Amino acid sequence: MISTISDTIVAPATTYGKSSLNVIRLSGSKALSIASQLTRKPASFFTPRYAHLTPIYFSSPKQNLLDECIILYFKSPKSYTTEDVIEFQCHGGFFIAKSIIEECLKLGARIAKGGEFTQRAFLGGRIDLSQAQAIAKLIETSNSQAHQMLMRHLKGEMQDFCNHLREELLKILAHSEVLIDYAEEDLPPTLLEDLQAKIRKIQSQLHNLLEQSQQKQSLFEGYKLCIIGKPNVGKSSLLNAFLRSNRAIVSEIAGTTRDSIEENFILKSHLLRIIDTAGIRTSGDIIEQEGIKRTFQKAKESDLILALFDTSRPLDEEDKEVLTFLHKWQQKKKIIVLLNKTDLQNQLDLTLFKPFNPLPLCLKNTNLEEENSLLSKLKEHLANLLDTESENENLLLTSQYQFQAVNSILQSIQDSLEPLKYGELELFSFHINQAIQSVASLTQPYEYSQMLDVMFQDFCLGK
Repeated sequence: MISTISDTIVAPATTYGKSSLNVIRLSGSKALSIASQLTRKPASFFTPRYAHLTPIYFSSPKQNLLDECIILYFKSPKSYTTEDVIEFQCHGGFFIAKSIIEECLKLGARIAKGGEFTQRAFLGGRIDLSQAQAIAKLIETSNSQAHQMLMRHLKGEMQDFCNHLREELLKILAHSEVLIDYAEEDLPPTLLEDLQAKIRKIQSQLHNLLEQSQQKQSLFEGYKLCIIGKPNVGKSSLLNAFLRSNRAIVSEIAGTTRDSIEENFILKSHLLRIIDTAGIRTSGDIIEQEGIKRTFQKAKESDLILALFDTSRPLDEEDKEVLTFLHKWQQKKKIIVLLNKTDLQNQLDLTLFKPFNPLPLCLKNTNLEEENSLLSKLKEHLANLLDTESENENLLLTSQYQFQAVNSILQSIQDSLEPLKYGELELFSFHINQAIQSVASLTQPYEYSQMLDVMFQDFCLGK
């Protein structure tokens, strides 16, 4: 695809604020001309891909010096957008960057829309849609595993996957078209069964892709970590210890935390959404009852559960309720059981917690060295658990758009199986064609001529 957009856009590529420099980016047919007018130098002065240190000036009326910038010129089509691109590396601060943009607007540019530079790179054929979406996600990610997966998309692995999938579907479509054209000929009786087997194989691959991608969405959105337990076991203290601040109110009064408190926390390379919940107990307070109900709901929605128990008190009905919940979700959730207040005399039957391999914890300030050691071990254990959870060699879907596209492919493939079963090949071909177009929506447009190439390459019919 070649972009036909003719207007020139401008935008800051860095965030306004106190910094050593700002970068202003221009893209479009007037980019070089605008740079020439701002610097008072001819267009021939700017050698592509060379850094030019030069003053730039305000336009009328006084033509005063605006700044001294490093200017980079990327000549079309060898630029990010495939258009002429100028980058101004100016001094930091708000005024200079804002003034450069205003001068560019006076000389014929317009403010770029959100994502428009990447959109032009896509329209110019430099990147496909999956790479464009990866760029958007890369800006937001704070997770090393998510970063690695997005870099795989940026390198074109999703495009390779889609190309392979499209080739397989094109071959199936080509076979179907041949069967339609030569319906009166003596063709192998197993051809329909072979087509069905190929369709089933593709269907299985896509189902696996969807399932694995859904399981790994926390890589991109952050892991939800829910802290549960009865009142006064140390849930809020644990939240504060993770955050190293007094985010939650800590009190000896049961029911102090009545609703969930959520905060982001980065553990090594993992983004966590920590949720401190209301203590689980029997209560006549309507508000507290609602908080406890939400506790269980938050735990069900989370990726990991931290369950706290107080070793200084005997097991009671509230503890048993928490244990029952943990056993119910043990096979579906990552669960870490913490035995808190280990500085006090133990009153719990520890054999009840063996299935969960519990960890000791002490959140009192009486022995900071021991407290920090136990908390560090907990963080290390949690990080190792997340590292294991994040390991994945397969390519994953990274956006809701990609999920919708793959679901559309699967729906078309499923719709194709019924007419194939009864030999209705025209209808079968129609659904396969729809599947191919859905594959194209992930990366780039589908061209009918590709199917013709496959037909002539794979079949020699003596004609």
